Amino acid sequence: MVELHPHDIAHGGEAVARKDGKAHFVAGAMPGEIVEAAIIEDRGSWARAALVEVIEPSPHRREPPCQYADVCGGCQWQFADGDTQRDWKKEIVFGQLQHLGRLVDPIVHDTAKVGPDLGYRNRMDFHVVDGRPGLYRPRSHDIVHLEQCPLLVPALQEVYERLGDLHGVEQLTLRAGTRTGQELAIVEGEIPDDAGEWGVPVAQRTNTSVRPAIGTPLLSEIVGDVVFEIPVNGFFQSNTPGADMLVDLVADALDVQSHETLLDGFCGVGLFGATVGQSAARVIGIDSSREAIVAARRNLDTVDIEHNLLVGSFTKDIESLDEYWDVAVVDPPRKGLGERGVEAVTSALPRAVAYVSCDPASLARDVRIFGNLGYEFVEATPVDLFPQTFHVETVALLGRR
Repeated sequence: MVELHPHDIAHGGEAVARKDGKAHFVAGAMPGEIVEAAIIEDRGSWARAALVEVIEPSPHRREPPCQYADVCGGCQWQFADGDTQRDWKKEIVFGQLQHLGRLVDPIVHDTAKVGPDLGYRNRMDFHVVDGRPGLYRPRSHDIVHLEQCPLLVPALQEVYERLGDLHGVEQLTLRAGTRTGQELAIVEGEIPDDAGEWGVPVAQRTNTSVRPAIGTPLLSEIVGDVVFEIPVNGFFQSNTPGADMLVDLVADALDVQSHETLLDGFCGVGLFGATVGQSAARVIGIDSSREAIVAARRNLDTVDIEHNLLVGSFTKDIESLDEYWDVAVVDPPRKGLGERGVEAVTSALPRAVAYVSCDPASLARDVRIFGNLGYEFVEATPVDLFPQTFHVETVALLGRR
């Protein structure tokens, strides 16, 4: 056993304490506390420890609102109040921009709170073992079976509570359009005999496709003044008020003018193109998913935006758009843009780029690359899209020097 005095939160959600010159990472501990922990992994220059007892708790520690918080890996921070979680997220973004982005005192605004801290997820993916759904334990592939999940929006929580025996099912996805009232279930494996009693359309997912199994699975959601058609198995932000916030932040950052062309990189179903793009003369976009591009074209047509949307790789096929853009928004996957992606988005010398990131480390690395190509970091706003977890979305603005 070792007594530790955590002083910081690391990117990844663990508290950090230094003892005898070595960094110790402790999940479940909070800065300012005194804790007793057991070393479970020693890598020489750093160690990972399991929390055994909180000797002196932080005043911001609370009783977790979920009964599974100590054993389920779906959430990491339920023991901390919401404001403290948001402070940590700001600190993490700031720290990554300093250390990996090599910025001196970057402007990072307070983390934006969006909607409720529980009951916010309009999509949740569950593993099914022995006919019961659940999520992985922390740092494990063992399943914690859940009777309920308080992260689900209320409509999906009701569906979850109607699920019966799921033998034959391997994975289950529940999705909802919270503002359109549409709900659906996607099953990987066999369709249970009583699936018709779930009260929602059911689709079956295989390696190559998703097909209707019960009813007609449809999904759409409203963000701003746009009704977005979403492929049943396609990507959309899993926190709808959070999607509103991202759109507002990108619109404010870019201040798109009526004569300008907007590039929507990794455009998906056109979340930014169909909203922020309403101020532009034209929207061009690219995404690797054919289904997403088909939906995006319809979504932009709905609001009468002139557009050119392409199926392809952002780094390899962006030249196929064969036109320039004045401003850009990019929303890449967790790995970020990388050098080739930054080169692609800056190749037309846009006056400004709004970077929507789901990983502060890859954002910070890419900000440094932008700097090498003549773009300076202006500001960033973390967004609490995933309360109770260490995950944070960030909207950063970069301007051409």
